[in-house]
Amino acid sequence: MTSKIIFASKKLGTIHHNQLQAMLDRFNLGTLISSRKTELGAMGQTMFVSSTKGDFILKGNPLYHGQLEEEKFFIENIVKRTDTPVPIPYLIDNSSDIFGWSYALMPHLPGEHIDSKLLKNTLTKENKLQIAESIASTLAIFHKWKVADFGELHTETMKITPFKPTYTDWIFQRIMFWLEDAKKYSTITDEDIEWSRSLLAEAEEAFHSLDSPTFIMGDFKPGNFLVNSGESGWRISGVFDFTNSYFADPVSDLIKMVTYYLNHNETGIAKHMLNKYFEGWSGRNFIKSRLKVHMLHQRVLDWGNGKATKTATWDNSLSFSEWAATYTELIASLVD
Repeated sequence: MTSKIIFASKKLGTIHHNQLQAMLDRFNLGTLISSRKTELGAMGQTMFVSSTKGDFILKGNPLYHGQLEEEKFFIENIVKRTDTPVPIPYLIDNSSDIFGWSYALMPHLPGEHIDSKLLKNTLTKENKLQIAESIASTLAIFHKWKVADFGELHTETMKITPFKPTYTDWIFQRIMFWLEDAKKYSTITDEDIEWSRSLLAEAEEAFHSLDSPTFIMGDFKPGNFLVNSGESGWRISGVFDFTNSYFADPVSDLIKMVTYYLNHNETGIAKHMLNKYFEGWSGRNFIKSRLKVHMLHQRVLDWGNGKATKTATWDNSLSFSEWAATYTELIASLVD
């Protein structure tokens, strides 16, 4: 389920004090002090819970069968393979007697989101460059986890189900499917379709050359990691929410942060992050081709969502291809 596009949200709903205390009692985690919903929580699934034994995150009402088990699998493997701070132990209660649904309880990691009220206007350019370097190194470490097949985790067998017929076919077909779907909510012209197909065609060789699938987080964005300042400067202090993780092209994990920086007029920060990540890599043309395709993928999803929900903030006079091309060309130009 990790690679599926999930638009529905199963929020926690109203949670009562006695329910939270019953949860804490189940794991012998002290007496409830306070609780509140998270501002940037995963689809309304999370809540801060503070007790006499520590601070925790409740994640409940799973979006699909196996969501919590899947996330636990990825977290426990990351702990074994890296030093990246992740929420461990990841405790799961599959019974529904307390809340009416299963849930997970995990430690609340230290730090702040880079776009939080506390940091948004206080980070200096040097701070941001340090964070960009930490993002690059964190993702590079994640991507050392290599597997035999491009695919997603099967939540019952906990084995990788390969993409059919190939990863290249899967990602290309996915892009065109969602571009066609966007016609329900916006104007997608024949020129938009042809432009997208030509970009994919140009990248075929780059994708067919991929032979080493890696773990990818799938949703590396400001809401899913924390930072803090230490002796060596600003660094990532925690990463969480592995619901969208699977095994594919590692380059795809860079896209959401590049998009974030570009949308905040921080092109230099995006460039610094990319070039730190790609230090020592060869085949720059193939890298750029893959980046452009993954950026197209993200632009298709964002366009469709923005038009369907009427939350699009870009110039409505632009066609899809005009709007998306500004991102695909820019990201390629950022890699030295």
